[in-house]
Amino acid sequence: MEKFKYFAYGSNMLAERLQERCPSATAISVAIATGWSLDFSKKSKDDSGKATIFSTKSGRVYGVVFEIAKSEMGALDKAEGCGFGYERNDAFTVSIIDSTDTIDAVTYIASSGHRDDKLVPYDWYKGLVIAGANENRLPAEYISCLNNFPANPDQKEDRKSRLEALKILKKTK
Repeated sequence: MEKFKYFAYGSNMLAERLQERCPSATAISVAIATGWSLDFSKKSKDDSGKATIFSTKSGRVYGVVFEIAKSEMGALDKAEGCGFGYERNDAFTVSIIDSTDTIDAVTYIASSGHRDDKLVPYDWYKGLVIAGANENRLPAEYISCLNNFPANPDQKEDRKSRLEALKILKKTK
């Protein structure tokens, strides 16, 4: 089976979340994208902010590299909104933690027209990102930075994505 490497830095760091979209996804290592920073400025259909990264001189974004069957790339593109706010980068270079190795992986980055620095995530979405960071044992200081991002409660309690997220988050506690 042909596979590709995927660098997840947002809610897809949480294995169960990603495996709902791509059942073959297997975490293989923690990695760092140097020269990049993370925020929650990607415009979402639900009017909240989702995670994205942007180029900076001194930034570092931690994430998780997964191996995924190539046959599931279309499902990942759809889940990520490829072409509808996120653009897929097929040769995104990351450094493997505790190694001198670098690899090229697929990742998704919000296009400039789909970013708004005033947006913040819903609390449940931020919870997924932090749960994924904890699950993969990202550095404590990085998790602390994630915790410091503001988040809003979702006023639509019956939102399908909220209910799905809360179900996953309940299992991680």
